[in-house]
Amino acid sequence: MKVSIIGSGQVGATTALYIAERGLADITLIDIIEGMPQGKALDLMEANPLRGFAVRVVGSNSYKDIAGSELIVVTAGVARRPGMSRADLLEKNVAIVRMVVENVVKYCPSAKILVVTNPVDAMTYLALKASGFGRERVFGMAGVLDSARFRYFLAEGLGVSASDTTAMVIGSHDEQMVPLPQYSRVRGVPITDLMSDEDIKRVIERTRQAGSEIVRYLKAGSASFAPAASICEMVEAIIQDKKELLPVSVYLEGEYGLRDLCIGVPAKLGREGIEQIVELELTLKEREALHRSARALKERIGMIDKRQPLL
Repeated sequence: MKVSIIGSGQVGATTALYIAERGLADITLIDIIEGMPQGKALDLMEANPLRGFAVRVVGSNSYKDIAGSELIVVTAGVARRPGMSRADLLEKNVAIVRMVVENVVKYCPSAKILVVTNPVDAMTYLALKASGFGRERVFGMAGVLDSARFRYFLAEGLGVSASDTTAMVIGSHDEQMVPLPQYSRVRGVPITDLMSDEDIKRVIERTRQAGSEIVRYLKAGSASFAPAASICEMVEAIIQDKKELLPVSVYLEGEYGLRDLCIGVPAKLGREGIEQIVELELTLKEREALHRSARALKERIGMIDKRQPLL
């Protein structure tokens, strides 16, 4: 089994480490910076005697080396800096993602594409349209990360183990994301039975600002460990055909009353990619929030089409 990661920066290299440590697949790191993916791959393999990887990691500057990959993970792009929103990244990252997708189509036309580059929902839409692949084969990582952050902040607020929590966050991967308290629990107990409405609102707001909070601390860079762990969770679901229900940015064709955009919703993820989109029963307030999130995404998609027509 082979997975190729496009972009060997902090997120890409950390993803390679997590995939290797779980023994999920052989990994090819691709980057345009000469020597960078080769150096990262060699560094990882030199940890092998101590960590016991059962897979091989190689680095390359040539897209030809993605051939034979079951899954392409796209992390290449400009990272956020203080004061930047994900929307600010749009213009810079459109050209990068388009180039990546063109090479995937050329060298690995049967692969699935997992988009991580921000703004991820718009970039996933771009990748879908530019590739011509079916929607089951092109999807974005967003809700898995947002849900993990929501779980951590819930656990911190309640003084419980994060591993005892479950949570669901849908919508766009930005400040208009839609955390769902009714589908978030601690050992099966709804958080609405454990926390006050005000405490839940505070946790939701911190979740929405979680990426920006890390950017402010780092000043030159953005989150890498939690995004990489989220990518690895999705890679494992695909490689091991787990049929796992995860919040994924996926193209909608009428589900939730939305169409012609990519946005985070629960989906069954397995060997074929997106195997089923699950429509949750939402409250009126949650549905309105999801549709507000979708309207903002439509504006971003329109901005992409003005710069570089999608079709």
